[in-house]
Amino acid sequence: MNTKLSVLDLAPIPRGESASSSIAASVALAQRAEEHGFERVWYAEHHNMPSIASSATSVLISHVGAHTRRIRLGAGGVMLPNHSPLTIAEQFGTLEAMYPGRIDLGLGRAPGSDQNTMYALRRDPHSAESFPQDVQELQGYLTGETRVRGVDAIPGKGSNVPLYILGSSMFGAQLAAALGLPYAFASHFAPAMLEPAVATYRADFKPSEQLAEPYVIAGVNVIAADTEDAAREQLAAVKRNLAIGLFGRGQALTDEQGDQLLAQGAGQHVNTMLTHTALGTPGQVGDSLEAFRKTADADELIVAFQATTLEGRLRAVELTAGALS
Repeated sequence: MNTKLSVLDLAPIPRGESASSSIAASVALAQRAEEHGFERVWYAEHHNMPSIASSATSVLISHVGAHTRRIRLGAGGVMLPNHSPLTIAEQFGTLEAMYPGRIDLGLGRAPGSDQNTMYALRRDPHSAESFPQDVQELQGYLTGETRVRGVDAIPGKGSNVPLYILGSSMFGAQLAAALGLPYAFASHFAPAMLEPAVATYRADFKPSEQLAEPYVIAGVNVIAADTEDAAREQLAAVKRNLAIGLFGRGQALTDEQGDQLLAQGAGQHVNTMLTHTALGTPGQVGDSLEAFRKTADADELIVAFQATTLEGRLRAVELTAGALS
């Protein structure tokens, strides 16, 4: 493909289905992405969310790795405040030993959960404040230059699993630039600061052993179908599901109730989240993605395929790859 494309898989659990079917769908999506030349698939850490099955990110990566051959796999990302750096170094060092040269580690500062869930994870509510130091500690374990005397990550030491800083604000951009790491912006759901954050990252970037020049990955939604009408029908279903997931308070609401939420104010929030969405036929999606790449000043796009069915997501992978060939 002319534009480097990757996949962000949120491992959705559709209403009425199970985590087992969600994980099987993640395998199928990664296999289809690999077949069509995508660079990588990343999984995001979320907790206490009934509609997302990617809480144990490293376990999911391991399973998908066993069913794919070439495509890179990683976290997009691990929410480091939820974990000790040593534990994550050991997990991803193990993955790198299992799938050499295929593992990425994206790191986020947000907890990816609420306060009660943070308590259940046994994390200090202030743990995000040490995120820069934790990133450097983790990096030391993976490069074999530990910052904690007498402690190594086994497996992990010397694995040099590449790190990526994830963010949706100036903080992540500044940290990625200072550490000389690639920067991935979460514009697929938090678009507000995309352009100034990327500009700051590129302007302030300092080369490192991992990376000589700045590298930007930007998140974007795709709803691709064989006809524009079919894509718009999918968009309506996506908006409804987002409204229920975000504002339904864990209730099993009907489509009609989802539409009511959209009409009562959830619609504005959902529309903002979906600001950067390529919608329509392959030609329309290809044009939108190329325009977005320029807007984001991105080296790579990571796509959240938002169709509500596995069949829709698999077809969108094919159509998007073809559009950018």
